[in-house]
Amino acid sequence: MLKNAFTHYINNFRGFSREIWILAIVTFINRAGTMVLPFLSKYLKEDLQFSYNQVGWIMVAFGFGSMLGSWLGGKLSDKIGFYKIMVFSLFTSGLALFFVQYITHFWSLCIAMFLLMTIADMFRPAMFVSLGAYAKPENRTRALTLVRLAVNLGFAAGPALGGLIIMGMGYSGLFWVDGSSCIIAISIFAFLVKEKKKVVHEDKAESAGDVKSVFHDTIFWVFLFVSFITAMIFFQLFTTLPLYHNERFGLSEFQTGLLMTLNGLLIFALEMPTVGFLERKGFAKIRIIIVGSFVMALSFFLLLINFWAGILVVSMICISVGEVLTFPFSNAFALSRAPRGQEGRYMALYTMSFSLAHIISSKVGFEIITRLGYQINWLFMACIGVVATCCCLWIRNALITEKPQ
Repeated sequence: MLKNAFTHYINNFRGFSREIWILAIVTFINRAGTMVLPFLSKYLKEDLQFSYNQVGWIMVAFGFGSMLGSWLGGKLSDKIGFYKIMVFSLFTSGLALFFVQYITHFWSLCIAMFLLMTIADMFRPAMFVSLGAYAKPENRTRALTLVRLAVNLGFAAGPALGGLIIMGMGYSGLFWVDGSSCIIAISIFAFLVKEKKKVVHEDKAESAGDVKSVFHDTIFWVFLFVSFITAMIFFQLFTTLPLYHNERFGLSEFQTGLLMTLNGLLIFALEMPTVGFLERKGFAKIRIIIVGSFVMALSFFLLLINFWAGILVVSMICISVGEVLTFPFSNAFALSRAPRGQEGRYMALYTMSFSLAHIISSKVGFEIITRLGYQINWLFMACIGVVATCCCLWIRNALITEKPQ
């Protein structure tokens, strides 16, 4: 029984091209090396002695740099090719990280973080476009899922390694290791993977005449709103929820860590088999996103039950299932929606929706909690999740009208 289950699980990882596996390994190395991020606010506050207000502004500069980088990365991927952008982004941001540690003046650091993230996040839309070139059309969603799995595993390993490096080398060690990991990762990629032109698959929106510009694609803009909302809800997991665990139920950092680990384990165990099954059954991507966004909303409705600590586990399971159903198929929907020659622009706007959600999620969440309390914040997040679900239903109907089945 267990052997059959394990074999079935492993089968979901078969059928990928060599380039996709290399891309996943490179992504894991890069994400595991991105250990500055979890400790950045701590570094700014404790090591550089900045005020909370100054830390907040540096993080805002960080977020806007991420947005600009996402847009530039997508636009330039369409102009000069995703391969050159990927190599430039990781190699240059790796070198930049070596120097950022020596910048300690507030305004200089705001500018440095903005420029660093502008360069670093050019990589993300270019990487998404590369999957369209290297993945086979029948397993493109699974390829996206494999890379997401590499990202999650990298983020799981990074903070633990980062903590050990801080103990042994101090904060400066983080910048050296992070920068080195970027350069090593992209060097492996450039050495083992040759540049390949984008290919147009039959299941893609066929011609540029169908959607002349991303700015005229109403369906895609509604989809971007859905992506922004689901990301905004999801980021509560790392901002307001850990504080709620302690303030409402007295959970320790270790117990909160176990809940986060539960999320990671569920993603690792469920995402690839679920995506593989739904792909084989041929379910429409938007139908799956509808269910996923509703389950994410449900996870915050459950948090309104604030007299039983066990509800935190149930809610975490729900948000993890919602993540499994929503994010891989959102990636795939955005890529498949792009007409020929506009893949980079579409993926740029998609990644920008996450960057914007990252900036706004904590600000809105903490503002609501400060003024009205945790319960109102959970209700607000749940309600906007329902709004996102309704928007998905509109998209499904609009797609039927646009291209009758």
